[in-house]
Amino acid sequence: MSFESPKPFQDFAHFPRGLRRCGEFTVAEAQLLEQCGHAMLGLYTGQRAPATDEEQRFIEQVQQGAAPESRHAKVWLKYLKVIGPKRVHRLCTPMASGNNDEDFEPVEDVAE
Repeated sequence: MSFESPKPFQDFAHFPRGLRRCGEFTVAEAQLLEQCGHAMLGLYTGQRAPATDEEQRFIEQVQQGAAPESRHAKVWLKYLKVIGPKRVHRLCTPMASGNNDEDFEPVEDVAE
């Protein structure tokens, strides 16, 4: 059998309340991660050699990253996307780096 794991996969560093309660995964996706997560992590990091053709296809699809066909690769890529760095969208633009000191007039506090 492929993707065998001796214990359930949990990532409390990224999901303190658990995979099922984080709101990022469907129930089926969370269940698949819990059942096969250790095997997928081992295959992804190279600590585990693929035992079946399905596991070899998983490695190839994850490395390619685009349009995976297997449900294991889809869930793993979604997991990687969720735990990856977050993009920050700002509503304002940074000020120009040019030093236009001519327009700047310091205001002095005058204590009366």
